[in-house]
Amino acid sequence: MTMTTTSTPADPCAIELVKRLDALGTLPEVTVRITAIVKDPDSDPDELEQVIKHDPALVARVMKVVNSSLYGLPQPVTSVKRAIVMLGFAKVNRLALAASLGHLFRGKLCAKHTAKDLWTHCIAVGAVAKDLAAQAAPALAEDAFLAGLTHDLGLVALLQLMPKELAAVCDRAETDPRSFCHIERELIGVDHEQLGLALTSEWGFPATCCAAAGFHHRPGETEEDQRTVAEIVQVADTLCCGERIGFSLTAHRQTIPPELAAKFNLNDDQLESTQQRVSALAYAATTIFA
Repeated sequence: MTMTTTSTPADPCAIELVKRLDALGTLPEVTVRITAIVKDPDSDPDELEQVIKHDPALVARVMKVVNSSLYGLPQPVTSVKRAIVMLGFAKVNRLALAASLGHLFRGKLCAKHTAKDLWTHCIAVGAVAKDLAAQAAPALAEDAFLAGLTHDLGLVALLQLMPKELAAVCDRAETDPRSFCHIERELIGVDHEQLGLALTSEWGFPATCCAAAGFHHRPGETEEDQRTVAEIVQVADTLCCGERIGFSLTAHRQTIPPELAAKFNLNDDQLESTQQRVSALAYAATTIFA
């Protein structure tokens, strides 16, 4: 299976900032190896299994997720090998990558929010994005899940690089009607979308993750072949922020563009039904990945 990053170039300033990352810039070795396997078209399931099995904590997380309602498999899975057989190589790749990311979300964003709140939000967006994709574009459901889970990695980078400045942005965003990205650019000179694109590209994440991380507030500006996932993440992000799930300041005033509501068949009745499911989906996913 191949995995390529988006061809949209990252902002030069964001690239320079990402190069300064130390603690964040070194993903766990197992995550790096998983990403390398995903990118290698000649890799095989046995290779992936061996990498996962060398990290007992990751094995436990993968088993917890694969046996959860998120996948709804007909019978319990008791081994990584069985998970690969039941889900397929591609799904287990994404699942293992997703299960290894939680450790990055450490620290305090501002007086009212911690990085754990941001992780809760990202988990919720991933779950809601997968649900939306399952209805509108089933083939993209797994891509949408991982893209939703990683869409705000730029904020994690900011937390490591400029914690005081990020806290100031969050405080301003509580009352400022302008977009979170606008406030970031004003106070910091770069926003979390720009950093998210640079970071996910640097780490070799899937193109859909790069597109979502870099364009989830403006998906119309990303590559056409990656745009649908970025649009799904924007809708999921808007819904989760609207429900105040986890850290919601980045899009708590954002609305779903009419063209996307139409594209994903979210008329008033369906939108209300989706909004009612959001909290339940978020809660279920959070208990799995927490």
